[in-house]
Amino acid sequence: MTRDKLIAAVLLLDFVALNIYAAATVGLGGLWTFLAEMGPWGWVLTADLVIALGLCMVWMWRDARSRETSSLPHIVLTAFTGSVGPLSYLLRRPTPER
Repeated sequence: MTRDKLIAAVLLLDFVALNIYAAATVGLGGLWTFLAEMGPWGWVLTADLVIALGLCMVWMWRDARSRETSSLPHIVLTAFTGSVGPLSYLLRRPTPER
């Protein structure tokens, strides 16, 4: 495993653990409550996250198309879980030869 893939794996495991913790602590209802109560800076951060994840999805789609593979599972994962999708794509993506 390359250093880049090791970093992606550690980040993925940590982020999945954080998602499980949040779901176990407050559930999906806590997410909806947070979204309903956030102020203008929360909206800015949410918009920024949506833009960044959208750019990640476009990159994954183009990269997978150039490699003649499907990015659809990772794009769906990104839409529902955020960074889990791009991190799992980076782990699955073949390492280019140098």
